[in-house]
Amino acid sequence: MARNKFDVDEELESPFSLSHLKRSLVYVTKYKGKMIFAFVISIAGMIIGLIGPLLMQHAVDEAIPQKNIKLLLILSALLLVTIIVNIVFSVVKAMIIQKVGQYIIRDIRKDLFAHLQKMPFSYYDSRPHGKILVRVVQYVNAVSDLLSNGIVNSLIEILSVIVISGFMFAVNPALALTVIAGIPFFILTLFVVKKRQRRAWQNLSNKSSNLNAYMHENIQGMKVTQIFVREETNKGIFNNLTALLRKVWFKAVFIGFAVPSSGELLSQIVFSFVYICGIFWLPEMVSFGVILAMGAYVGRFWQPIINLANIYNQFINTISYLERIFETMDEPVLISDKENASELPDISGNIEFNDVTFSYEKGSPILSNISIGVKAGESIALVGPTGAGKTTVVNLLSRFYDIDSGEILIDGHNIADVTLSSLRSQMGIMLQDSFIFSGTVMDNIRYGKLDATDEEVEEASKTVCAHYFIKDMEQGYNTEVNERGSRLSQGQKQLISFARTLLSNPKILILDEATSSIDTQTEKLLQVGLNKLLKGRTSFIIAHRLSTIKNCDRIMYIADKGIAECGSHDELMELKGAYYRLYMSQVK
Repeated sequence: MARNKFDVDEELESPFSLSHLKRSLVYVTKYKGKMIFAFVISIAGMIIGLIGPLLMQHAVDEAIPQKNIKLLLILSALLLVTIIVNIVFSVVKAMIIQKVGQYIIRDIRKDLFAHLQKMPFSYYDSRPHGKILVRVVQYVNAVSDLLSNGIVNSLIEILSVIVISGFMFAVNPALALTVIAGIPFFILTLFVVKKRQRRAWQNLSNKSSNLNAYMHENIQGMKVTQIFVREETNKGIFNNLTALLRKVWFKAVFIGFAVPSSGELLSQIVFSFVYICGIFWLPEMVSFGVILAMGAYVGRFWQPIINLANIYNQFINTISYLERIFETMDEPVLISDKENASELPDISGNIEFNDVTFSYEKGSPILSNISIGVKAGESIALVGPTGAGKTTVVNLLSRFYDIDSGEILIDGHNIADVTLSSLRSQMGIMLQDSFIFSGTVMDNIRYGKLDATDEEVEEASKTVCAHYFIKDMEQGYNTEVNERGSRLSQGQKQLISFARTLLSNPKILILDEATSSIDTQTEKLLQVGLNKLLKGRTSFIIAHRLSTIKNCDRIMYIADKGIAECGSHDELMELKGAYYRLYMSQVK
């Protein structure tokens, strides 16, 4: 099968580092009070639970041989109390940790989402959206347990090993040394497996990310898939990706089992040695009660060690997710407010481009030293060949990209020196691809002004001729339009987007191919609404259908990295240049 972009794994830019874990502790320390309380009750429950083997020892060595029923009942009751208290403390601790884990998920996901809101268009253009989505959802879920439960449990298990060792040495030092003799072998296993395990789980996260990205794109493009009968081909790609995921998953799990399995094996070996040594020393050095107590402590001693191994496994697995999450958070915000950026005051709409040069790739300028002066309330049409830079002009005005040189002024304010929110809040931008959110028609139009009344929404819809098809829908403005407006025609989407833009009442209006999907009859009706919409507003209109821009104050023909022609429709027609030829090609 041919190789496709979803076969390509992401490469980590940074090596394994504990700095990722240290950095994540910022999210943990916010809840240190709850974490400390969970730790304290866990330690209390653990110590109470460790009294059990001592009670058993006294029962076997004293109460039973002496047939002391009263003492036996007391010891049994105390043993039952230790078990119940241990269970209660464990449940309380689990509830606290689960709640903290959900708080951590919320905080990381909130920061990650907030950072993604600031990413430039180029970030989303350069990678599959499914790979971004998997980091926000799946990877954040994966790290929460380590940052909450894992940290507390690792401290508890380490302390458990120390406390249990103290209990064992108190019972019998020689047998205690036998129990802890296997620890060096276990540590050696950890170091041998560590590097292979991290690489295996990184590979697994790559394949999972690839599959999620393909699924996301395939679902969005399902109509195209069925139109071009690509079902079988896509099924083959999907099967290939799932096979790769299954293969690396088995490898990662196999390597992951090496650590806890070696711990289980060593614990059983040590357990056997305790009883073998006890047989040789019994009864000269130790009693049967001592052997029984030490046997119980062996399991309790190695269990936290095995638990630590599982936490270690979780840490190795999760660190690759942390790397991906922080890699995303470390993506540079290319377009942001300058330090001490000022708020752009209410504007009239005077715009100046002064010797502006811009390039998407260094050394290949799209626009070179262009200068434009636009008065408040003036309507400007941008026309020209595809790729000449028409959309680039309005993107620079909206500061979706920063210019290479020159300056762009609005009412004398350099847009690079004002906050993005104060700039864009006074601009209305309608793109060719009219994005419709899941929800009602009313919700989508009100997106432009959240506090708008129903009457304001309807008025905006009437102005752009959207009201007439909306009122005929089964629930009118309360009709659900589904994700991406799947039940609407492209023209209906554009009219709803028009109403949304109008409702925001912008001082500067940008229409980028905004009427491209509207039929000629509707366009004529819309033109009346457009005239109302454009009145008193500075506007930039990009259109290949030149009939929509004939009445603009000025038309600028963008070509050869600059403005080739500029003037009214009549002036440019008299000039009989590039605009004349373009217009005549459409009217023939």
